[in-house]
Amino acid sequence: MNKRTLCKELMAEFLGSAFLVMAAISPMIFFTYVLGADKGVALIANALAVAFVLFALIEIFGPVSGAHFNPVVTMVMLLEKKIHAPKAAMYVLFQFAGGIMGTVLSHLMFLGEVGGVLFVADTPRSGHVFFGEIFGTFILVLAILMLVKAGSSKIAIIIGLLVGGQIMATSSTMFANPQVTVARMFAGTSVGIRPADGLAFVVMQVVGALVAYGVYRLFFKFH
Repeated sequence: MNKRTLCKELMAEFLGSAFLVMAAISPMIFFTYVLGADKGVALIANALAVAFVLFALIEIFGPVSGAHFNPVVTMVMLLEKKIHAPKAAMYVLFQFAGGIMGTVLSHLMFLGEVGGVLFVADTPRSGHVFFGEIFGTFILVLAILMLVKAGSSKIAIIIGLLVGGQIMATSSTMFANPQVTVARMFAGTSVGIRPADGLAFVVMQVVGALVAYGVYRLFFKFH
């Protein structure tokens, strides 16, 4: 592969991941700490922000890198042989790096409210909430696979709406993304997730993605 092309793809994954994390963290800080809104209102704002931003990011970076922004999406694309292993590994590395950068940038924008740029989060998210990550990741990955298979031209809007809706419809508020989960382990507000729960979330996300891939393969077994 052309090195210049690969660099563009990795930069797209880095920037897309960073802005996706910013969209997940910043609204909760802004609405809760700046505007003094109820957490329920902040969650709705968060869902809308993620939906809008994700739609835009997929439209912007989709033609460059495929707009994965999510290690489990890269994983299933590797299983589908749409990306080779060394490139997939680089995608994942840049996704995680971009996500952590997104956390730093969100904190810099609201430095007066949060008081720092990186923290070790202590917000617990455990128990039945883990099932929310399986379900949320399952529907996200299945939707992406089905839409790509169909050659849909509406992937950006559909995935944006799906993720925004599922943030308000899952007990975990749908992280559904290992790099977002790790990035939020370093968030110093209620938007964070303590590392032990974050690692459990990542396991649930991988499980949800693999089940989605299995269902996808079964669905097209007879076609």
